[in-house]
Amino acid sequence: MMPLVPLRTLLDAAEQGNYAVGAFNCNNMEIVQAIVEAADELRSPVIIQASQGAIKYAGLHYVAGLARLAADAATVPVALHLDHGTDYNTVIACIRAGFTSVMFDGSQWPKAENIARTKEIVKVAHAVGVSVEGEIGKIGGVEDDIAVDERDAMLTPVADAIEFYEATGVDALAMSFGTAHGHYKLPPKLALDRIEAVHQRTGAYLVMHGGSGVPQDDVRQGIQLGIRKVNIDTELRESFLSEVRAQLAAKPKEIDPRKILGPARDVLKEKLKDKMKLFGSAGKA
Repeated sequence: MMPLVPLRTLLDAAEQGNYAVGAFNCNNMEIVQAIVEAADELRSPVIIQASQGAIKYAGLHYVAGLARLAADAATVPVALHLDHGTDYNTVIACIRAGFTSVMFDGSQWPKAENIARTKEIVKVAHAVGVSVEGEIGKIGGVEDDIAVDERDAMLTPVADAIEFYEATGVDALAMSFGTAHGHYKLPPKLALDRIEAVHQRTGAYLVMHGGSGVPQDDVRQGIQLGIRKVNIDTELRESFLSEVRAQLAAKPKEIDPRKILGPARDVLKEKLKDKMKLFGSAGKA
């Protein structure tokens, strides 16, 4: 049995081992179970993350409670992370509920304001042992209620990323280097040179948002250059719900939700294992 651990603990080990840890969004109990069972079976550290939309849907204490129970039953380290927290009150509520990591997304603010707001979050979170992820630059696509026009999703200048990282003291850094949330209309073109430049000059643990649909070779190369956390949501939803649809089609008279959701959980678990192997985290716990 293991309690939830800070994100920083997982990323320190990932940096030492030159791999990345998967951060997988949860939307219900079965997805949480699949995430932790996959991690246990592969001996992989893992991050359960919840968006503001998931928290609004399920309730903050349900999300935190499910993750805590899952971690207690796991034999590998698990972090619970808030994905794209956009206001101070939400971040503080998650810390109070037992999250061991929070992302403050201040990318909608001018750089100086983003830095100031992020520094305040870091000060509060670090005082109670909670890790912080910050974002500089806008990452494209749609993340629950956050929509960013693709024209505005400009690549983050290296100098801005370095300034933000050094000024805020965040534990993990999200920046725009060509990925996007949701479905890609065309294969993404990643600015891998920016990942390498920021990591080499600061040692920052970089985060790949919009990891669903990124070609595997690009993921591997990004990890070699400094990506330490990879966010996956869209592919998980697709995997889970495609099996739900298949089960409903095969069993149109079934009224037991367990017989529909159980097989979907099993399919999702295999998808999660594939991601953990790709990220290099399998066998690292």
